Amino acid sequence: MKSVTVYVKGVAAGVLAHFRRGGYEFRYTREYRESGRPSVAFSLPKSQAVHRSDVLFPFFYGLLAEGACKKMQCRMLRIDENDHFTRLAETCRQGVIGVVYVLPR
Repeated sequence: MKSVTVYVKGVAAGVLAHFRRGGYEFRYTREYRESGRPSVAFSLPKSQAVHRSDVLFPFFYGLLAEGACKKMQCRMLRIDENDHFTRLAETCRQGVIGVVYVLPR
């Protein structure tokens, strides 16, 4: 299993995990869930339940570069273009556009 911590405006909101057997899981931290802060995405409402998906959640996939930028990032970082989780972990750290970013755990 590989995982990253998901941050919203500098506050740890939850953990996104990718399992070797396939599939993804997103779980909010208790502190974030109980705070008055917004959900990471409309498609990932705050709850105690674990959000599960067979593919990378569309919200997180939307953070990834496309086209020429994707090809350049993958070539420079030696990442398979189809390894979406590794691309997310390596390219969506602090400094990305927007309030959500991830950091490897």
